[in-house]
Amino acid sequence: MSTSIGTTTPLRWWLRLLLLLAAAACLAAADSGFLRRQVSDVQPRPDDLTANTPGASYKPLFGAGDLDAGQLKAVVRYGELTVAPGGASAVVSYPAEEQMYFVTEGSATLLYADEKAPLKKFDFLYLPPGVKHGIANTSNAPVKVIVMGYQIAAGRTVELPSKIMLANADDVPLQVLGQHGPTTQFKLLMGLTSSKRDKLAAAYVMNSLFLMDFAPGGTNIPHNHPAEEEMYLLVRGSGDMVAGRDAAGKDVRHPVTQGAAFFFKPGTQVGYYSNAKEGEAHDLILAVRSNLPGGRRNP
Repeated sequence: MSTSIGTTTPLRWWLRLLLLLAAAACLAAADSGFLRRQVSDVQPRPDDLTANTPGASYKPLFGAGDLDAGQLKAVVRYGELTVAPGGASAVVSYPAEEQMYFVTEGSATLLYADEKAPLKKFDFLYLPPGVKHGIANTSNAPVKVIVMGYQIAAGRTVELPSKIMLANADDVPLQVLGQHGPTTQFKLLMGLTSSKRDKLAAAYVMNSLFLMDFAPGGTNIPHNHPAEEEMYLLVRGSGDMVAGRDAAGKDVRHPVTQGAAFFFKPGTQVGYYSNAKEGEAHDLILAVRSNLPGGRRNP
């Protein structure tokens, strides 16, 4: 008696296919709590910031311009803006979106309403809703900026700051936050307008922008935030990123290199293990979090 389905396909072939599909489904389920990108692999796409500006390009990592934008809730956009020497971005304004910029490379000039301000590597700033802004590059090297945007709810009152909210990460002290372990130190860059701990208390939806500095072999102990969306960008270094858990409840570790970016949905397990050795530069991760509506801020 033949063990086949139809006339030509052996039963064992179908069983193997079913097993492969089941394995793929399990993997997809394990990965459903996060999105992953590598900045170098993302292709630039048209954006408001690059309209009619041949010297500027934008890589949408998460949110606007990305195919998975619908999976984000509070986050509107997260991407990398590059402005070539002698170039400039478009000047834009968003009436219902607050934005944060973080300069990862180069120097430029910030165009802010009717003002101008110099920008350099590791500068970070707050851009309130409704204020026109852009980047002009008069240097001889490209400038790269991480653009982060968050939706302001209809009817919410936002007070415009009396001055440009701008600072540099080098001027923010490192500190240990006990719940994350002693091998990782934090620079608390920006928080809510009510914040007493961040360098800039400026935002309304984004509740924590910070840098993590890892000692050689350091660890950001795996944890999760039940009511917050979070994004990590590996600015420097290599290691293992924890993103989610497998079917057995075990942390899933993903080997990563500089330029790896992750979006974590609320409740997703997240952490990091540095590969740096003694004498090497410390790994750096730029992280940003935001509450979902009705969510509670975690420290």
